[in-house]
Amino acid sequence: MNDLKKSDSAIVAMKPANKGLPGPAEPGERRAGPKGNPGSQSSRRAQKRGSESQAADRIRQAARRNPEERLVALLHHITVPVLAEAFHSLKSDVAAGVDGVTWEMYAEGLEDRLVDLHRRLHRGAYRAPPSRRVYMPKEDGGQRPLGIATLEDKIVQKAVTDTILVPIYETEFLGFSYGFRPGRGTHDALDAVAVGMERRKVSWIVDADIRGFFDNLGRDHLVRMLERRIGDRRVIRLIIKWLDAGVMEGTDWSDTGRGVPQGGTISPCLANVYLHYVLDDWFHNTWRKRIAGGDTIIVRYADDFVCGFQHEGDAKRFLRDLGERLARFGLELHPGKTRLIEFGRFAKADRRRRGQGKPETFDFLGMTHFCDQSRKGRFRVGRKPSRKRVNRTLRRIKEELRRRRHDDRNETAAWLGRVINGWLNYYAVPGSGRYLGRFIRLCQRVLWRALRRRSQRDRTAWEKIDLLVAIHWPKARIRHPWPDQRLVVNTQGRSPVR
Repeated sequence: MNDLKKSDSAIVAMKPANKGLPGPAEPGERRAGPKGNPGSQSSRRAQKRGSESQAADRIRQAARRNPEERLVALLHHITVPVLAEAFHSLKSDVAAGVDGVTWEMYAEGLEDRLVDLHRRLHRGAYRAPPSRRVYMPKEDGGQRPLGIATLEDKIVQKAVTDTILVPIYETEFLGFSYGFRPGRGTHDALDAVAVGMERRKVSWIVDADIRGFFDNLGRDHLVRMLERRIGDRRVIRLIIKWLDAGVMEGTDWSDTGRGVPQGGTISPCLANVYLHYVLDDWFHNTWRKRIAGGDTIIVRYADDFVCGFQHEGDAKRFLRDLGERLARFGLELHPGKTRLIEFGRFAKADRRRRGQGKPETFDFLGMTHFCDQSRKGRFRVGRKPSRKRVNRTLRRIKEELRRRRHDDRNETAAWLGRVINGWLNYYAVPGSGRYLGRFIRLCQRVLWRALRRRSQRDRTAWEKIDLLVAIHWPKARIRHPWPDQRLVVNTQGRSPVR
């Protein structure tokens, strides 16, 4: 019965002997033994079918059952199978860290590597290497510093995040937090903004921006926040190792003592924990309930958030209190990107009466939000692609077409069609039809100019461009439902902005 791939046999009831010891008058029949293996840690039923480890589910149940209790036994859930699953969840073309080890290199002798990694983790011998510093261009012309961890570091961070941190803090995070959470995305946040402004009494918007959030995050504050729910010192020490690992830029090592490397696997989760205690919990349980005199809404995606208020006085007071609150935790608002605007169902009429023109707009998650109205004259939040995003996309298309100048025109048109298809997957929201058509016409002109520059004698007619577009490009159709339709389905009628 204990052989490999053998189930436990049933226990057959036996008749007691007549001369045996005295027992119950009617001895009950014993049940059959279990047919499965109760010690299994996985619940996967078939290949390529989504499942989660039983360890993560048990941690989630314990965190939900005891909201105020600190969980003290966590690191033993990081097993070799958990590390293997974290490794296979990484993309095979993931960038290498300072050690230069790629996914293919680590896959050679994977089992022995993971066993050794597991042993070093549990005896405290694991050392977090520094991250490799790279820079990504920003929309405003600046550069965003990113930290690329080593592959082994990514495996451990992925395992700790998915098995320990996410199950614990998904029970803590509030409904209006959308960034880097399972089952939530950017369009859920955009829908929450639109529905909240249309259904609540919102007349003023605080469009705030935290200056250098990932670079200025206070590590001591973050560790104290984590210790509120995590009592396992081994997990805390592991996170501290990642925070203090520093970055390597060329051959120079540096560490400012603040912030987390943007680009790490665990960084989004740690950022959500930090802003949950700094902003979300404070706004929902303190400011909204004790200070606000009217309706309020808030939607946050990572470090980007939008707040709406019914009264101008509440909006101004919140902006002042928010600056003081962030300063206590080493953060500050960006003075050039933080503003208070009049926005809502009465903004257009009130500004016209004062002779101030159209209501202002604000950008959130790549969309420009403006005051609009439906065909029946009801207020509606209009959305269109941000001008910065459109210009950035066109600039990148021009650069790629310059590299593809001597390729076949059909291959070039097919590539650009795939780019436009991905662009439509994000920006084709209800009410943006005319802006989608305008963007596609701009792409047509960019393609036409690129083809004509291949030769001084090239005379590509516009009719040929229309033919290439008809063959290789998708139609500019709306691909998303109205915000209230999708939001009600995702939240089962519960408002996520309250």
